[in-house]
Amino acid sequence: MAFERACSLSEVAEDEALGVTIGAYEVAVARHGEEVFAVQNMCSHAAVALSEGEVEDCTVECWLHGSRFDLRTGKPTGLPATEPVTTFPVDVRGGDVYVDTETTLNGVTPS
Repeated sequence: MAFERACSLSEVAEDEALGVTIGAYEVAVARHGEEVFAVQNMCSHAAVALSEGEVEDCTVECWLHGSRFDLRTGKPTGLPATEPVTTFPVDVRGGDVYVDTETTLNGVTPS
């Protein structure tokens, strides 16, 4: 695993997402409760940044068509999306969020 610093934990508000670039990947870092998640920052249905959507109940919503994705698994929980988004391992250290974009948690290749 190759964790890279994505952002400061304080940059990601509760129930919000922040878009960051890590290497070649656009990633949405999201907080829900005490948990921090990282998913590819593009809806699998349309080329729209998920970091601009709402985070609620461990899901992130695509603001364009309303698809929701589970932050833990990347699976869509609402149409029109039918394909999952990539999820990445996250490690919070010393107030910073680190993401490993070389490893996927759900086996979905980042686009």
